[in-house]
Amino acid sequence: MKRLENKIAVITGGADGIGKATALRFAAEGAIPVIWDLNETSGNALVKSIKENGGDARFYKVDTADNSQVELAAAAVAEKYGRIDILINNAGITRDATLRKMTPELWQQVIDVNLSGVFYCTRAISPYMLDKGYGRIITTSSVVALYGNFGQTNYVATKAGVIGMTKTWARELGRKGITANAIAPGFIATDMVAKMPENVLDAMRAKVPLGRLGDPAEIASAFVFLASDEAAYINGAVLSVDGGITI
Repeated sequence: MKRLENKIAVITGGADGIGKATALRFAAEGAIPVIWDLNETSGNALVKSIKENGGDARFYKVDTADNSQVELAAAAVAEKYGRIDILINNAGITRDATLRKMTPELWQQVIDVNLSGVFYCTRAISPYMLDKGYGRIITTSSVVALYGNFGQTNYVATKAGVIGMTKTWARELGRKGITANAIAPGFIATDMVAKMPENVLDAMRAKVPLGRLGDPAEIASAFVFLASDEAAYINGAVLSVDGGITI
């Protein structure tokens, strides 16, 4: 039997990068990935690919920074499938600048998506989990939440914030059959990262004890583990998947 057989999994930011790799892996493990993203072209193409390979998936265009859109989408998913088993809070953006150059607008844009969006999605979906007495809430944080990063005051604040929310939800929801955990990826070779200059990529690799960037599929594997029954007693944890960069 596959590890996530027939599980309904909402994956925010699921059309590209780590989210796409996670949707593909979840489908391979028997889940039905429900992709929430603003990129309709990539989202629908991913759903088509999953279905062509014998799986099932669905795409919803959702701005996770908009609470009303999130609530409507959550209700639509619950109505269609009768439940929501897994929430992968993965949608995120960057708007990098040093403290002196970071405008209130740059700050707020990242807060809205990376922090408020995670709150909106979890708040909207957790009641459906509570109704069934089962759920897995897994949020993408980052290693920068653990040690900071130059030029990313806004991003680091959000990624540290979701760790705090995760631990709070673990306490609040654990007795109801719902676990809440976070994953802290390191330098991951997404399409966006791969477009960086080679000298920048070399510098990133040099910081990692394993000497390479991570693959999005390796983060997806961590999501699968935490969403599976194998991780049923893991609650409130932050799993670093970073090649040892935080050592």
